[in-house]
Amino acid sequence: MSTPHNSAEKGDIAKVVLMPGDPLRAKVVAERYLENPVCFNEVRNMLGYTGTYKGKRISVMGSGMGMPSIGIYSYELYNFYEVETIIRIGSAGGISPDVHLRDIVLGQGACTDSNFAYQYGLPGTIAPIADFGLLRKAVEYCEQNGVRFHVGNLLSTDVFYNAFDYVKEWERMGVLATEMEAAALYLNAIHAKKKALGIMTCSDHLVTGGSLPAEERQNTFTEMMEIALAVAASEA
Repeated sequence: MSTPHNSAEKGDIAKVVLMPGDPLRAKVVAERYLENPVCFNEVRNMLGYTGTYKGKRISVMGSGMGMPSIGIYSYELYNFYEVETIIRIGSAGGISPDVHLRDIVLGQGACTDSNFAYQYGLPGTIAPIADFGLLRKAVEYCEQNGVRFHVGNLLSTDVFYNAFDYVKEWERMGVLATEMEAAALYLNAIHAKKKALGIMTCSDHLVTGGSLPAEERQNTFTEMMEIALAVAASEA
């Protein structure tokens, strides 16, 4: 049962999916961590793979950049392919002074400047939140393995090159970091009665101006991937 964006057939995709923005990062995760990975999608070069991790069947698929893109792919996974859990893994720009480069940020909630939730016709503003069970497992993994992490609100923004400086306002409201996908993922999960969590690595900081060089990004992203895989395996 292919879709306009996914050539997979029913059963090709596991119940638990890791979802980086970059499809090439999905390829890296599959080749580095999954046993016997099989590519189930190449439509629009949005690569997706299914294999096993520590005996558990897990998939990994790119989402593309921004809420419209992850909105399409996560919707199809939840509603057409019977996926139960999606864990977003990606980079984020630090906003809070407590968040440092290389830190892990677990998105308990996702503030947004997007109009993605308009489709639900709600008589107010919904707060997109992660699944608490997934969040608790990620926290426990970080505590047990000495990972420096933070739990709190992300900012999922539609605009990468913003015309004005919005960072101070979100910092004042306690937002930890900014990225571009989590709010749409959380909303799709809530609407489908499924599970979602965003696990981010702070790769640059919008206040201090610091950023990670390429080699350090690779090493830190490995830590993020391993947290997500541990949580995914517990759900598979």
